[in-house]
Amino acid sequence: MILADKIIELRKKSGMSQEELAEKLGVSRQSVSKWEGAQSMPDLNRILQLSQIFEVSTDYLLKDSMEESDTVKDKSMTNDTEPPLRIVKMGEADSYLKDNSKFALRIAVSVAMFIISFSPMIVIDALSNDSEIGSVIGVSIMFVLIALGVINIILAALKMGKYKFITDESFEPEYGVSGMAKECAEKFHPVYSLSIASAVGLFITCFIPVIVTDEMFGKWTTASTALMFVMIAVGVFLIVRAGIIKSGFEKLYDESQYSKLRKKSDEKTGKIIGAYWCIITAVYLAVSFLTFRWNITWVIWPVAALLTPVVKLIAESVNKEK
Repeated sequence: MILADKIIELRKKSGMSQEELAEKLGVSRQSVSKWEGAQSMPDLNRILQLSQIFEVSTDYLLKDSMEESDTVKDKSMTNDTEPPLRIVKMGEADSYLKDNSKFALRIAVSVAMFIISFSPMIVIDALSNDSEIGSVIGVSIMFVLIALGVINIILAALKMGKYKFITDESFEPEYGVSGMAKECAEKFHPVYSLSIASAVGLFITCFIPVIVTDEMFGKWTTASTALMFVMIAVGVFLIVRAGIIKSGFEKLYDESQYSKLRKKSDEKTGKIIGAYWCIITAVYLAVSFLTFRWNITWVIWPVAALLTPVVKLIAESVNKEK
């Protein structure tokens, strides 16, 4: 029995129409009709899906001489088999990329807010006649900005939750999806390269304002310190936004690099980075409240920001070894 006849026989035994089988496979009814008419052959991925749907081996489907009775899978083992991969269609992929771009912007803005949230405190403390009142107002503004950033991240993550099948699970892109995503990635590459180069330049030069004012006035001025924070925030914004957008393209056009193991590794790395910033925040608050040297302890943040890439590399290395 040839493959075409086997598909017809198995489909009818399962009580499925051509439309129902096509929907399960993520193809058109015409494709199923051509397979059953021996006008075309399903590709390897479809063969695997047919094997899982009809609970037969791929050998039975591909070898004309094999009988179904020799290869039907044990029903007691079906609970251990992997379900067919979800098909990501062109419309879903396009929506994901648009929403991922908005997600990248929101996350980048929130992270930048965390960094510049200390600038108002420094400025107010320097301009206020009463240092205690200035510190209270500055710390209050800092916590408001941090709270707004956290809320923005939570809302953005909730909105992207509908794409969990792309970000956290394995899937199969519909024909044309990978090509579209790769083309978009190639167009975005110059923007990505410019963003990374600009961020590195900002990180390297962010201390120039404070060095210059220290040489000219014998101390770091409020304006130079605030400017340093702004430069760091802009650099981090560029890296975070470009990285998230680039990652979105890669998830669609190179699914092989984003297997379940890779996605679990990325999730663990994200948790480590999150824990790192929680620890930095706790250290900053503890040191600041114990010493009341708010005008000095802010240095913890630019140093922590510059060390973040190192922490990420270490986390990724540890996850790969596991």
